Amino acid sequence: QVQVAESGGGLVQFGGSLRLSCAASGSIFTIYSMGWYRQAPGKQRELVASITNSGRTNYADSVKGRFTISRDNAKKTVYLQMNSLKSEDTAVYYCYADGVAITTSRFNSWGQGTQVTVSS
Repeated sequence: QVQVAESGGGLVQFGGSLRLSCAASGSIFTIYSMGWYRQAPGKQRELVASITNSGRTNYADSVKGRFTISRDNAKKTVYLQMNSLKSEDTAVYYCYADGVAITTSRFNSWGQGTQVTVSS
């Protein structure tokens, strides 16, 4: 079983910065991809950023140039540095990890979510 746990959310002022962390743990053989989705009230969950084990990144257009995703493969941890935050970035941010477990079964695990609130 694979668990994913986020940390680092909170309240920040418009234009401020915040760093989210996400660690995967459990019976992991390899992680192909980790990343972040977010869901604002009344809206669908959307991809924010993702990163593969080779370091290839993908960003939503709305966060390009402001957010940076990085990964520590040894620690099975992914980070999301969020700068120049806007009100529309307010959402619950969910981390996921996609890979293969020691049992050789594929997993796609999600965290409980962490709230990010940007005040104007």
